[in-house]
Amino acid sequence: MSKSRPKINVIGTGGSIAGIGPHRFDYTQYAEIGNKLTIEESLQRIPEVEEIADIQSENLISIGSGAIGPKEWLQLGQRINNILKTDGADGVVVTHGTATLEETAYFLHLTVKSMKPVVVTGAMRPPTAVGTDADLNLIDAIRVAASPDATGKGVLTVLNNEIHSARDVYKANTLRVETFRANELGFLGYSDSDGKVVFYRSPTRRHTFSTAFDIDALVDLPRVDIVYAYGGSDSLLIDAVRRHKSDGMVMTGFGAGTFPPEMLDAGSEAVKEGIPVVVASRSSAGRTVVTPRITKLGFIVSDNLQPPKARVLLMLGLTITKDKDILQQMYLEY
Repeated sequence: MSKSRPKINVIGTGGSIAGIGPHRFDYTQYAEIGNKLTIEESLQRIPEVEEIADIQSENLISIGSGAIGPKEWLQLGQRINNILKTDGADGVVVTHGTATLEETAYFLHLTVKSMKPVVVTGAMRPPTAVGTDADLNLIDAIRVAASPDATGKGVLTVLNNEIHSARDVYKANTLRVETFRANELGFLGYSDSDGKVVFYRSPTRRHTFSTAFDIDALVDLPRVDIVYAYGGSDSLLIDAVRRHKSDGMVMTGFGAGTFPPEMLDAGSEAVKEGIPVVVASRSSAGRTVVTPRITKLGFIVSDNLQPPKARVLLMLGLTITKDKDILQQMYLEY
């Protein structure tokens, strides 16, 4: 092992970046077939990484990201924390399906207890397809994880040469390689065509080593459900959450957080029953804010977190407290 190159651990979890299609022009069927490369096979496609870093690889799981949830988040977060504490790694790369990549990345952004770079990447086109982005995204992710400039910036995602903060990134297009975006706030930098890693911005919200969350001893997470408002929506879905006695709920409203009257009434009843309720927005950008009505009904606002990430934060917050004021402060700080 070279002493001059950083040591990067690469963890494979499956997804399109590992998908095996039936022919070179398949961009959709591979996901249904379910055959996948191992992470070692993915790395063999890009031997150039040996010039960037000394690589240690492992296959943690091998599934589509639609099957990844809290159980896998805990498994992955605990494994990364162990690697960064005990293996002498300088950084970690996670390969992941794109369907839930933003949720996994944000969970890690809140729970990895290290300043060392952790980078999540995926692909929109499988490695067996013409025009695949799998190889480039993987080598770019390794390049970013090996960069000293990535230290202390929290968990990052790298696809299509763009470096995003896990807090802000979301999947915006069903099929295009430029699908991952950060609404109006913008991405952080590039893993660029000249091989350079260049940052122009840094996250300012608390993350990784500065959060209150400790997952090392957790075996599960509180259940939090998301309910969306739509024209004519009523109390039906909220009532289902209440009957199930879920630990928390994210109500996703119109614009800055408005709802049909029946949804507001049902959400207020959920709060009275002890279910913390966070208000988020269907819009892809902008904040939900505290108003007199929000305060009266006992709701928490998600700031500018989109519903899936508002859910992740509430799940973690509930491992510490059910106090509404403390939970609200987390949305203003994280």
